[in-house]
Amino acid sequence: MSRTPHLRAAVVGTGHRAQLFTRALAARPGHRVAALCDPSPTRMAFHNRLLAEAGEPAAAQGEPEHFARLLAEEDIDEVVVTTVDAEHDRYIVPALQAGCRVVTEKPMTVDADRCARILDTVRATGNSLTVAFNYRFNPVHEKVRALLADGAIGEILSVHFEWLLDTRHGADYFRRWHREKRHSGGLMVHKASHHFDLVNWWLADEPQEVFGYGRLGFYGPAAGERHGLRRDYTRAHGAGQAADDPFALDLASDDTLRALYLDAERDDGYLRDRNVFDGPVTIEDDMALVVRHARGATMTYHLTAYSPWEGYRVMFNGSAGRLELEVEESRWQAPRTRITSASGALHGDTAADHAGGARLTLRPLWQPPVDVPLVTDHEAHGGGDPRMLDALFGPVDPGVGPVSEDVGAAGHPTATERDGALALGVGIAANRCFETGQPVRVRDLIPGAW
Repeated sequence: MSRTPHLRAAVVGTGHRAQLFTRALAARPGHRVAALCDPSPTRMAFHNRLLAEAGEPAAAQGEPEHFARLLAEEDIDEVVVTTVDAEHDRYIVPALQAGCRVVTEKPMTVDADRCARILDTVRATGNSLTVAFNYRFNPVHEKVRALLADGAIGEILSVHFEWLLDTRHGADYFRRWHREKRHSGGLMVHKASHHFDLVNWWLADEPQEVFGYGRLGFYGPAAGERHGLRRDYTRAHGAGQAADDPFALDLASDDTLRALYLDAERDDGYLRDRNVFDGPVTIEDDMALVVRHARGATMTYHLTAYSPWEGYRVMFNGSAGRLELEVEESRWQAPRTRITSASGALHGDTAADHAGGARLTLRPLWQPPVDVPLVTDHEAHGGGDPRMLDALFGPVDPGVGPVSEDVGAAGHPTATERDGALALGVGIAANRCFETGQPVRVRDLIPGAW
């Protein structure tokens, strides 16, 4: 391992989300980005420019085929995985075997076989794997967990959870690699694993059985024709019919998107701006589930990926009352084809247009409702990203302390490989239900999590 004062880090997958980790590691005195790994030299060069802007030395650049050699040659201590979801295990497993500490973006992986491979490697090596579930670090979500853990509504008997992605954010999953389930596991795995993990964490419980339905009812060629929304182009760049299409993404108008994706097409041919109403699309955009947890609580869950507003509602029914959370991340979206974020963000990283607010209401039995005071932050996933980074890598200024002094006050929020597996288990069980129309036991899919 490294004999330098810095922990030497490798960032694997250098797309949009990886910027968060490259910048965070460069800003922290105990860490140094020593290596980058990606199929695209163009994207790796972009991240080396980020390091130069932070006053850090350039990182070595490596191809995925030589990842294990890169770890050894660059004396890597820690690895951050931000690749296409289906590729996570390809890097997690050799990094753990090399003795590295590993942080992976959610979801941990996309199916049961890859999950088993990861869990087996963690057990065999005894090394550390953390899943970056940043929503756990949102102070609103920490407050919900504290109230539930303190018994504010007694025994939790049921949960209703509705998540709405608007037609700017939701559409983005249908422009890029996420639109194919073999890459992303679908929205039940890629997106909803956030939400399933939150419920598991809020309840301090484990999912047992899942039943649900899902369909592609808004995006894709057939639905686009049916609703009169489809225009005849494959990708937006250079397509006249995309010029005023509110569902199109203009890569050339944003410096970061152009550098990370449009300029990188010569490396790997990846198109970031596909037509959301053109095939192939193999994921669902409207999904409904019922989940039973080990101690008996049930959750009804619905994810909509084509809503006019963005946010979520979650209600907990208990033996002593009810707790209700509503968050409006964006009250509505105007038609637009350009973004102005310096990070090329389309979701989560910056404040949404027309952002609303958060309301948390406690309704005890036989008493008036109580509006619970909240600390809210529209930036960086509700303030979750900076708190998560502090927990993972320490504060930027050790003398000042972490962004939030109450990180972990409601139970330490950092997620382990088992947490990642349990959240994934609900998503892959949902996908099985969509195929078979039958309920699925989570333990049957990922027995290694128990």
